[in-house]
Formats: sequence, structure tokens, C-alpha cells
Amino acid sequence: MTASAEPTREDMQRVLARQKAAQLADGPPSAELRAARLDRCIDLLIDHAEEIADAINDDFGSRSKAVTGLTDIAASIGPLKHAKANLRKWMAPEKRKTTPAILGLFGAKAQLQFQPKGVVGVISPWNFPVNLTFGPLAGILAAGNRAMIKPSEFTPKTSELMKTMFAKAFSEDEIAVFTGGPEVGRAFSGLAFDHLIYTGGTAVARHVMRAAADNLVPLTLELGGKSPVILSEGADMGLAAARIMAGKTLNAGQICLAPDYVLTPETKVGEFIEEARQSVTRMFPTLRDNPDYTAIIAQNHYERITGYIDDARAKGAQVVELNPAGEDFSQQPYRKIPPTLILNPTEDMAVMQEEIFGPVLPVKTYRNTQDAIDYVNSHERPLALYWFGTDEAEKDRVLTQTTSGGATVNDVIFHVAQEELPFGGVGPSGMGSYHGHDGFKEFSHRKSVYSQLKKDIGPLQRMRPPYGPAIAGYRSEEHTSELQSRAYL
Repeated sequence: MTASAEPTREDMQRVLARQKAAQLADGPPSAELRAARLDRCIDLLIDHAEEIADAINDDFGSRSKAVTGLTDIAASIGPLKHAKANLRKWMAPEKRKTTPAILGLFGAKAQLQFQPKGVVGVISPWNFPVNLTFGPLAGILAAGNRAMIKPSEFTPKTSELMKTMFAKAFSEDEIAVFTGGPEVGRAFSGLAFDHLIYTGGTAVARHVMRAAADNLVPLTLELGGKSPVILSEGADMGLAAARIMAGKTLNAGQICLAPDYVLTPETKVGEFIEEARQSVTRMFPTLRDNPDYTAIIAQNHYERITGYIDDARAKGAQVVELNPAGEDFSQQPYRKIPPTLILNPTEDMAVMQEEIFGPVLPVKTYRNTQDAIDYVNSHERPLALYWFGTDEAEKDRVLTQTTSGGATVNDVIFHVAQEELPFGGVGPSGMGSYHGHDGFKEFSHRKSVYSQLKKDIGPLQRMRPPYGPAIAGYRSEEHTSELQSRAYL
């Protein structure tokens, strides 16, 4: 393979074979080696922080270095440090009770042992290209695995930078990066990994899942969907609007967890619109040349999002552009879209059918809480749900009667930052979960190990032929527990 050529399936297959062979030859890595690998990742992020910020800014056209420092660098270092601090505790076997329990009194043991799965494939997206590469590595490396990474072709400079970074600190037998376009991604997703994690859109996830099925590769799918916000009658509208719009404008809404639409009481819609307008003005007095306001990643995504706005307007929605300085966005060096509210959206509008992944926010009204719950439940289960209010009974009702991958109360997105809460979706918004201890377990093989009594005492003998009174006659399901007690006790 030449330096400029994209890797072939055979190139990747050779590296996979080498990594699997090295994993078998070396055996499960020690806690010290796992910690050292995590440290190497941390050092890479610290040493290359400026280069990372520049590369992501170039890839987006305009993206705040402060945002990159927070969401891609610091948000990666945190999980890596957390995994390092806890990995010895996580690696310890987990004791379980024997069945029946009296066996444990005689010396039998039941436990879970955590083994590395082997080689984990990582397909990372463009919206947080560094964080969604290094973040999963916290659990992957803590669990003792090796990794092969396919970063996004939409952020080519960042992807090439990560390839260079990893090559400095890791041998190809430990971590290997393969850059390239869709063909590389298709070949990569069909490799016989011991586990594969994909972060991205639901449509592509279906193809990844089909490709992985050929080798029965276990999957973690971190997808997205239309994450709703439910505003209660008792919500502090100023606080809620500020937090919602902060989440919606972060990375210009190009976040899988961004609030995708708002459900507000009919009596509160005007107040929400005004508070949203004021919150955007406070955060972004100007937008067009403001480095704090991120551009849309690519022209096709820009056209997709503006198409949602045009479609909604054509079908009768009221479009409210939150443009504090009244700037003209018809000609600009980047691809920026002002925060835009879509009022009175209908189900036939594209903005209500697709994940938006941009700074556009539909606002629907409801008459009572059950209407809001029913609306959420009539659609695919989202990655997240957000509720604002003070009524604890209503909060519990919303959380109990709806199903989402996760939820944040009185804010948006923040549950993903809790390292000891598993992060993942449900159904179309994903499968599997990671972060913290749950990430270690996700990328480990949890082997069930039972150690039998050392002496072959009477009850054990009676479980073997020729069967006696302790066994005979107890064949129906309702006698199972009695059979066990007679046999062992």
C-alpha cells in the first residue's frame, strides 16, 4: 500500500490478524500495561491539543477552539483518567451467590471473571471526532483490548492527525488507524473483530449491522434520533430556554444528544420563544463571524438543514430566525445557519421526520402532560429525553411512561457527562452502552465460573444415576425448587 492510497480490505485484515495473534501470544495485559496505554492516550491529547483544535477548525471551516478544548480534549481526558483510577477494582472477579446458597457454605464458588474480548473495531463520527475516538478507548483499553480505528472522512485533517498521533505512541499491533472514504468504512465494518463500536446515523448503522452479522461480531451502536424536550407548566422558562438553546447551539446542534424538538404548554409558547431569543442574544450577539458559533460540517449537510427550513415554511410553519444582529447569511465564507425555531410544525414536514443535527428547533404545543407523553411514545424511542419542571410526580410520570436511552432533568445533554452512568440508546437510537465501569464491562467478556465442592458428598452423588427417591417423580416445573432442596439438603 502506498502512502497516498486508501487501505484495502486485505491491508486491514493483515493488521487484524497481527493484533489477534499478539493478543493471544501476550495474554491478558497487566493492570500496569493497561494504565500505561491509558496514560499514552492522555499524553497524546495534552501534547497535541493545539494541533487538534486547528485541525478540527479547518475541517469545520469555523469551530471554536474553546469548544474543541472542552468537548473533544477535556471530555476525552476525563474518561481516560477515570478508567485508569478504577481499572484494578474493575478487573477483580465479581462474586455471585451459589444456587442453592448452602453450597457456598461448603466451599463452592460462583463468580464472574472479566477477560479482554481481543480486538475492538471503532468507527468514529465527524461531529466530535477526537472525543468519540478516545472516549470509547477508555473502556476498550481498560478492559485489556487492542483497537483498530476508522475515523470519519468528513474530518480528513483531524483523522490524519489522529493517525499520526497514535503511530507515535502505539505499535500497529496495539492501535491502528485507517483513514479513507465510504469504501474503507464498508470494508472495515465487515472485518471479524471481537467487538465493534459504531457511532453515527441510524441509516448507516443498518449497513454496519448487516456487515457485522456475517462474522457474528458483537456490536455497540451509538446512534441518535429525535430527542424531545418536555416543558412543564411549572418550568422556569427563562432557565429552561437558556439551557435548551445552549445545548442546541453547542457545535451548531451537530450533536446526537441535541434537543430535537420542544413540547411546551399552549399557554407558555410565547414566553418560551421570547426567552429563547434573549438567551441566544446573550450567548451570541453576532453569529456570522463569531468564532464561538460553529459552522455546519459540509455543504451537503448545510443544504439538508436549510432544506428542512424551506420545507417547513412552504407547508405553513412559522419560521423564527434568532439572528441578534440581523446579519445576512446569504453569502458567507463558512456554512453557518442562525438558530431557527419552527413553530406549529406538522407531521408531514421533513423537520419532524428526520434527525435534524443542526441549529433548527421545532416547537410544538400540548394541552396536558398525557398528550406530551403520548406524542413521544408514538414515535421511535429517542437517545435522550429532557424534562423541565418542579412537579416531582409529573417528572416521575414522564420518566416512567416514556422510554429513551437516557434522560436529563432540568437541563439537556448533561447525563452523558456522568462517567458512572452508562451511555447508550434503545432500539433505533442504539444498542449497548459504555462509559465508566459500564464501558469496561461492555468491552469485556464476562465469563461465568463455578467451582464445585472438592468432596463428592452424598447430595452430589444422588444427582447421578441410578436415580433414587430424591429424583424420581419430580419432573414437573412446579416441583423444581423442591427437587433442588431434596437433592442438596
